[in-house]
Amino acid sequence: MNGFPDDFVWGAATSAYQIEGSPLAEGAGPSNWHRFAHTPGTTENGEHGDLACDHYRRWKDDVALMADLGLRAYRFSISWSRVLPSGRGAINQKGLDFYCRLVDELLRRGIHPCATLYHWDLPAALDDQGGWLNRDSAEWFADYARVVWRSLGDRVPMWATLNEPWVVMDAGYMHGVHAPGHRSVHEAARVAHNLLRAHATAVQAYRASCSQKIGLVVNLEPKEPATPRPEDLDACERSHQYMNQQFLDPIFRGSYPDRFPEIYGEAWPEISEADRRLLQTPIDFLGINYYKRGLMADVARSSTGRPEGDRMATMPPYAREVRDPARWHTELGWEVFPDGLTRILCWVKERYGDLPLYVTENGAAFYDPPAPIAGRIDDPMRIEYLRGHLIAARDAISAGVNLRGYFAWSLFDNYEWAAGYGKRFGLVHVDFATQARTPKASALCYRELIRTNGASLGATLP
Repeated sequence: MNGFPDDFVWGAATSAYQIEGSPLAEGAGPSNWHRFAHTPGTTENGEHGDLACDHYRRWKDDVALMADLGLRAYRFSISWSRVLPSGRGAINQKGLDFYCRLVDELLRRGIHPCATLYHWDLPAALDDQGGWLNRDSAEWFADYARVVWRSLGDRVPMWATLNEPWVVMDAGYMHGVHAPGHRSVHEAARVAHNLLRAHATAVQAYRASCSQKIGLVVNLEPKEPATPRPEDLDACERSHQYMNQQFLDPIFRGSYPDRFPEIYGEAWPEISEADRRLLQTPIDFLGINYYKRGLMADVARSSTGRPEGDRMATMPPYAREVRDPARWHTELGWEVFPDGLTRILCWVKERYGDLPLYVTENGAAFYDPPAPIAGRIDDPMRIEYLRGHLIAARDAISAGVNLRGYFAWSLFDNYEWAAGYGKRFGLVHVDFATQARTPKASALCYRELIRTNGASLGATLP
């Protein structure tokens, strides 16, 4: 026994806008991310996803590569505006057919398709109608989901409604660093609630037509105080409720975290009893994306009591993340903290019960050689990261967590949202000029881990 169940799911993950390219091809409509990335000053070097990894045209070769790496499952997202160019109404059959071909090829290769309905790319036509600020967005989303399920529901065994709704809300509507680029605590509060309503409405629609698994994917991280000072302890608790409990407490405990009226202030809306019941719609699994720990400190206050300093910290939950110089960090400045994965998985079990869990994303951006050397790209830091977090996942299983699978992020170097193409997360190196794919040493290591069901965690590097 290696600590991983015999039926443990080993996979890798991507998202539509980050890898597909051709965002307007064959009748597709623009998304809010297409619009945002083409707006000057919003992304690194003005980079966008027009080409990305060209997966829209290279999908068949990419699935062959997945099979060669031994993947048992592949988590991908569907572009809403590729299927419904206006977000509602007329279906773009060519866009839907792309996903049908992809799913069929995955199944032919013995790879389980795991689909996410929404990974941050809202149709621009719906954004023009208020996007997630519009209460009707819950029904828009459910209608879109029904269109997809009619074509793919019988062949995809595992569905996620939303990917990281906290990031959609916090980065897109609170701080404006992601699409649609808004900066409003009042908007963020409304968007958070509407995202959960959309998730629950879609789950109910799924139950009426399909019988496979459906769940939600959230990003979580353990929060720790930067110092033992009471104000830092309090900032840590606020941050924990704001990030880790915001999208889970309503589903599993029937209410939002108790400090939300304080955290959001007058921006926090009144929640109806009907909405509370809707949000408690049961799900079959929870996907957890884990990248780092949050080391939190309070925000300095002026004589008026208002927070001072960094704009990112002067919005809820009025806390700032600090860096521990004793630990190593990724190219995005994220602290490498494998033990945090064990902690967060155990915390979910303790607070929300023994539901099936999946690590749906886990990975890191490190510096890689710009091109293969003798046909090889060595990435020892990523291998160490991968192994450390898989050991942490195994420890969680040993502690009684019902962890069913692990999806490495990401299969390919891709378009890393506002950070552009300079931050590489992939197990597979992509030369964005030629689109040549080269599996890194980490990909070969992961292939061996899959083959041995985790028994090779202590083996020599490939």
